[in-house]
Amino acid sequence: MIHDRHFTVAEANALLERLDPMLRELRAARDQLTDTELHEALSDAAPTNGGGDPGRQVGEAFLTVRSILGELQDLGLVVRDLDRGLVDFPAIINGKEAYLCWELGEDAVEYWHDLEAGYRGRRPLDPDEP
Repeated sequence: MIHDRHFTVAEANALLERLDPMLRELRAARDQLTDTELHEALSDAAPTNGGGDPGRQVGEAFLTVRSILGELQDLGLVVRDLDRGLVDFPAIINGKEAYLCWELGEDAVEYWHDLEAGYRGRRPLDPDEP
């Protein structure tokens, strides 16, 4: 087994209400880290005052990204694609380790894939899957 924790479909779905805002906040913080205008302002201000407001903004964004990624990892989730909000929940499906697959905007966890298959290998869950 690769993962220590495995989720049922019900457990994964129970986390979605919490996961949705976390992913949105994570993307917003990440965007601040990659904002060209912000980095230019930081470069201009750094020689005189250590970066001032732009430096603080980048620092806060970095801490937010680190904190949320750590929380998601502690939950046992695997963030696959932040732009899409794609998250895998380790699970046992048909007696084998696999991933329940959810994408931001989907109402529920309804797909899964083998460990090596990735997003392209997504298949609908069997409605009787626990």
